[in-house]
Amino acid sequence: MSDVFTPQKRSQVMSRIRGRGNKETEVALAKLLRAAGIKGWQRHRPVFGKPDFVFRPARVAVFVDGCFWHRCPQHSSMPANNRAFWRQKLSANAARDRLVTHTLRLRGWRVLRIWEHELVRKNEARCLQRIRRVLEAGFRARRKVT
Repeated sequence: MSDVFTPQKRSQVMSRIRGRGNKETEVALAKLLRAAGIKGWQRHRPVFGKPDFVFRPARVAVFVDGCFWHRCPQHSSMPANNRAFWRQKLSANAARDRLVTHTLRLRGWRVLRIWEHELVRKNEARCLQRIRRVLEAGFRARRKVT
């Protein structure tokens, strides 16, 4: 079925759609954090780059990146249709991720990026270990400052 809009109109319509993150992966991480007894996180806080989870006292920003949208090296694939568009779109997403990570680190934040595939059951223990390690490092660094 062909599109009822011209390419320019479709682009305009799509540009007005604003996402609010990938609820499925964010909810999966929230459940994992609760089950593991990891507390102190907040969601949707006004921090540069809009992290999915913020541990403000430890200055840790956590992003849950979808394998497709953020070009996971293990699971990312390029759609067969409209390759030039998707290559540009996904490259821009990856460049934005690098900018956000770099900027937050310059501002004294620790940044943890968790891939969507890390939230499956067989990878949960390793994921939790990474989160705890980054949180501990953040808290240690904060104690040295005060």
